[in-house]
Order: sequence, then structure tokens, then C-alpha cells
Amino acid sequence: QVQLEESGGGLVQAGGSLTLACASSGMTDSILSMHWYRQAPGKQRELVATITRADAIQYDTSVEGRFSISRDKPKNTVYLQMNSLKPDDTGVYYCKFLTESESSWHAYWGQGTQVTVSS
Repeated sequence: QVQLEESGGGLVQAGGSLTLACASSGMTDSILSMHWYRQAPGKQRELVATITRADAIQYDTSVEGRFSISRDKPKNTVYLQMNSLKPDDTGVYYCKFLTESESSWHAYWGQGTQVTVSS
């Protein structure tokens, strides 16, 4: 059974940094892409950053230049380095892996980790 587990969330002052990690276990699929999403209170979940198996990277404009996504391929782990944090970055951060197995696609989600940025 595939499981994703995020870590690294917490409380930080504006201008500070955090690094999130998302580790997978039980993964036998081919990973197509890894993503970080966040959900602020009362808002919809939004895509923050993506890294594909070809190492193509995309960011939401709200985090570009401040956040950096990377991955450890052998460990099937994805990271999100977050710098110059703002109160608007507060929310629950989720990782998602899009995978392929036996000609079908699957999406796996972590349980989320809370990031709170105080002003």
C-alpha cells in the first residue's frame, strides 16, 4: 500500500524559512510527477509547485522566487524549501504523487502538514 508522509511544517515568523519533505513508502509505480499543494482556511486547495520525472519545474506565481521544489529520486522523496515566508503562505501543505502503473494513472496524497506564518 502506497503512503505519503509530509514533515517539516510548523510556526515561523514572517521572513523566515521552512523546508517540507514528503516521503513515500510502498511505492512500486512509475512516478510521473510530484506536487505540493496548500489549502488556506476557508479557501480551495491550490497547486504551489510541480517537478516532473524529467525534472521540469513549475511554480505558482505567488511563490516563484521564494520557494524551491526538489526531489531525491532514489528515495522517492520530494522537498519544498520555503524562504521569505509571508502570512499569506499559511495553510496546510499537501504533497501529491502522480504515478503510472499497468497503463493507468494514480494520484496519491499525503495527510498534510500545517504551516503557520505569523506577522
